[in-house]
Amino acid sequence: MKTRVLIADDHEIVRQGLVHLLEAAPHLEVIAQCATGRQAVTQALDLKPDIAILDISMPELNGLEAARQIRQKSPKTEILILTVHETEELAREVLAAGAKGYLLKSDAASELLTALDSLRQRRPFFTSKVAQMVLGSFLEGRQARPRSEARTLSSREREIIQLLAEGCSNKEVATWLGISVKTAETHRANIMRKLDLHSISDLVRYAIRNNLAQP
Repeated sequence: MKTRVLIADDHEIVRQGLVHLLEAAPHLEVIAQCATGRQAVTQALDLKPDIAILDISMPELNGLEAARQIRQKSPKTEILILTVHETEELAREVLAAGAKGYLLKSDAASELLTALDSLRQRRPFFTSKVAQMVLGSFLEGRQARPRSEARTLSSREREIIQLLAEGCSNKEVATWLGISVKTAETHRANIMRKLDLHSISDLVRYAIRNNLAQP
């Protein structure tokens, strides 16, 4: 049977490039293409793909949060995160989100099929540099870095932070999430207090710094 793949990236040219790469493999089938993380979660719930390829920076819902929700709602779906960044901290965030794959966009042309084959066999895949960084920290006995503040937030709070950082009003946040405006306002106030933020500009900077929103 073919491995069913969902692709989510907000740039159409990137999505089409990924589709083109996958078309070269007869054992892979692209069953859905999405432009936002929220669409990816909805499609994953409906279609239950074997693998979801998620861009880490997407509007409405970023790739890490989409990965968390997909793994919760469709636990058999493996996740491959695509990013332009290559750091040990981000690799830890990817693993914490439940994804087993981490691939640089610059390496997609040469390593995408290899990454998907690894995930098909329920084996993790990381670019060589990141794998060396993570292994190196383990061999050196380096202590795990303190939990980032972003990890102490609930899934709903991370969603709201991203929407606010993208310029949504409380009313728009309420509409997106299917909650009342008063509930959205309460969440916003709690988030600002929890993170000691004092303006929407502070919130935007926080969101970008913690990979919750795009610059």
